[in-house]
Amino acid sequence: MNWYGIRAIYKFEMARTGRTLMQSIASPVLSTSLYFIVFGAAIGSRMGDIDGISYGAFIIPGLLMLSLLSESISNASFGIFFPKFSGTIYEVLSAPVSAFEIVAGYVGAAATKSIILGLLILVTARFFVDYEIVHPFWMFGFLVLTALTFSMFGFVIGIWADDFQKLQVIPLMVVTPLTFLGGAFYSINMLPELWQKVILFNPVVYLISGFRWAFYGVSDVNVGISLGMTLLFLVLCMTGIWWIFRTGYRIKT
Repeated sequence: MNWYGIRAIYKFEMARTGRTLMQSIASPVLSTSLYFIVFGAAIGSRMGDIDGISYGAFIIPGLLMLSLLSESISNASFGIFFPKFSGTIYEVLSAPVSAFEIVAGYVGAAATKSIILGLLILVTARFFVDYEIVHPFWMFGFLVLTALTFSMFGFVIGIWADDFQKLQVIPLMVVTPLTFLGGAFYSINMLPELWQKVILFNPVVYLISGFRWAFYGVSDVNVGISLGMTLLFLVLCMTGIWWIFRTGYRIKT
């Protein structure tokens, strides 16, 4: 294992966060704070409890997941796309580092930035609403697993994209709508019976439901199923990355 190579890629990607601090950290935290002000403090104070939880506290897992998914994908996709765009990816591929070590460096850095952002959002939420974390170990576990999984997904997107516009297609037109429709601001039990069944085809439902269970001990979907679906998507992303390096798809050609 070439730990020096992994550390070099990881440190380079983490240093980029320092150069884009406003975009990488401040902007997502500010955007989420506005959600807390509007939905948590303003609208939430006029709404009843959901499953015995105040509305402001109920939406915290969903808002955190919304930022976590978007930032994990963006960090990882741009991290690998820019070397490919500038041509420096060939220097990385010719270095004495394996595909696993390359992925570990890029994905590890992207996941670390997303985890830091998630923890900052949790701290920020405390200024607007009161909340508790019933299962802190599982909360952090879901946070890390989700950040790692969608950083891998972002890595795949970064390889697939051949221009800067395509980097935003999946996050803006697929992931964000699925998050809003996945129970970020409501319980799926509030929907008509037909839509309760239809919405189960939305994979983000399982992520938000498992995360909400870690916070409050309540969920729309069994937590075991939520964990299983997250692990399944992780395996699919790992398989996609393996295939990319196996075939050289948009890396070596």
